[in-house]
Amino acid sequence: FVDVRSGDPTIRVELRYAGPNNFLGHSLYPVGTRALARPEVASALAVAQSILRRYQYGLKIWDAYRPAAVQAKLWQASRNTHYVANPEFGVGSLHSLGIAVDATLVDSRNRDVRMPTDFDQFTPAAMEPYMGSSFEMGGRARLLKYAMHKAGFAGLRSEWWHFTIAD
Repeated sequence: FVDVRSGDPTIRVELRYAGPNNFLGHSLYPVGTRALARPEVASALAVAQSILRRYQYGLKIWDAYRPAAVQAKLWQASRNTHYVANPEFGVGSLHSLGIAVDATLVDSRNRDVRMPTDFDQFTPAAMEPYMGSSFEMGGRARLLKYAMHKAGFAGLRSEWWHFTIAD
C-alpha cells in the first residue's frame, strides 16, 4: 500500500475513523494513521484531482484502506448491509483490500463544501438518486462522481462518497 497522496500531495485527507467525527463517535484508528491504498488507486486519485482542479475543486479523502478488525467493529455497530459490508461474507469491505476510498470535495482554498449529506449518514439522503437540497449540492455531487468515474472509479448507490477502483 502507498499513501493516497503519493500521486498528488494536494489531495486533502481527514480520516474520519481516526477521530470522533464518525457514526460510532470515537476513534478506530491510532493517532498518525495515514490514508493508504493500492498504488493504482493513488494514481487514479491524482487523475480525479486533476479533473476537479479544472472546476476549482479538489478531493478530500475520508477513508481508504481499512483493517479487517475495524471493519468488524463497524459491522457490529451497524449490522446494516446497505451501508456496511459484513466481514464474514464474501470479500467483506473493499476498503480492506485497499481498492476503495470515501471521498468528498473541497473548494479551491481547501475549504469544505456542502454535499448531500455528511460522511456515514446512513439515510436515504446518502443514496445516489438524492442529490441534496439545493442545485449547488447536486452539482457538486455529480461533479465528484464524474471526476471519479473518469479516473477509473465506480460509485456505490447507497453512499454518494464511496468509490472503488474499477480495474
